Parts: sequence; C-alpha cells; structure tokens
Amino acid sequence: QVQLVESGGGLVEAGGSLRLSCAPSGSIFSVNAMEWYRQVPGKQRELVAGITSGGSTNYGDSVKGRFTISRDNAKNTVYLQMNSLKPGDTAVYYCKISCRVSSAYSPILRYWGQGTQVTVSS
Repeated sequence: QVQLVESGGGLVEAGGSLRLSCAPSGSIFSVNAMEWYRQVPGKQRELVAGITSGGSTNYGDSVKGRFTISRDNAKNTVYLQMNSLKPGDTAVYYCKISCRVSSAYSPILRYWGQGTQVTVSS
C-alpha cells in the first residue's frame, strides 16, 4: 500500500510564503502525474496545480502567478511553492500522485496524501 507523506503546512501571515512537499513512503516504478488540491469545510475539493511526467504544468486560476509546482524525479517528490499568500488560500492541501507501483505493466493508480493545513492570517 503506497502512502503519500505531506509536510510544510502551517500558519503564515498574508503576503508570506510556504513550501509544501509530498513524497511516497515506498518505492514507485513510474509517475504519471502529480497534483495538489485544496479543500475547505463545506466546499468542493479544488485543483491547485498539476505537473505531468513530461514537465507540463497547470494551475487553478486563483493561484496563477503566485504558486509554483515542481518535482524531484529522483525522489518522486512534488513541491508546491506558495508565495503572496492570501487569507483565501487557507485550506487543507492534499497531494495526489498517479503512478505505476511495480512495473510498466502495472495499472496506473491514484494515491492521496493525508492533507496538511495551511492557514493564512490577515
């Protein structure tokens, strides 16, 4: 069972920065895509940023120009650099990795991190 471990959340003042990290606890054969989502109570989970195996990135409209997604292929780690944070960015942030666990013939499965709280004060 692949588990994703997230870190880097916390409390920050408006205008500040945080860097989130997410990595699997065990080995993975190959990664298809890595994404970050966020969710606040009572609202739908929202796509924040994604990066493909080829390095293509996409961002939610609300974070474009402020957040940057990146990855370390050697460690299968995905990062989310969050700058110019706003109170509206307050949420639980979840990473998601689509990957083949064992071999090139294994199915592509999706795994979610446990979530990390980001709180931005005004």
